[in-house]
Amino acid sequence: MSIEARNKQLVRDFFALLNRGDVAGIVAAYAPDGRLRTMGRTLISGTFTRAQIEAAAGGIYQAFPQGLRFAIDAMTAEGERVAVEAHSHGPHVSGVTYSNEYHFLFVFRDGQLLELREYMDTERVTDILCGGARPPAGPGA
Repeated sequence: MSIEARNKQLVRDFFALLNRGDVAGIVAAYAPDGRLRTMGRTLISGTFTRAQIEAAAGGIYQAFPQGLRFAIDAMTAEGERVAVEAHSHGPHVSGVTYSNEYHFLFVFRDGQLLELREYMDTERVTDILCGGARPPAGPGA
């Protein structure tokens, strides 16, 4: 199996973990020095270590007690990098159905997730996940 085929399978496996709400499995997919980088300027944007992911991941499933389902629309792999177009759909605790479209960049090292970069519609994130709240304006805002 090529490195690209292996990494594409790791991505499929990761999305299966997300769809099952398997927090321990999600955390285990990351390398010890792995990180998640959520783009934009929202209350959930930033760069998060594996320990921070472990501490916060369960909160996602509290906000989506019936689950948040992700579907892969397309994948392209080159070496240790896999680019993914995906979408999500699920009922939020607010009663509103949340859906979003994403571009994810997975960067692997030796079969573990070194970095996951998440790009999405930040206005949907702000409106539904953050209840309309925005980070305080600051330098460079």
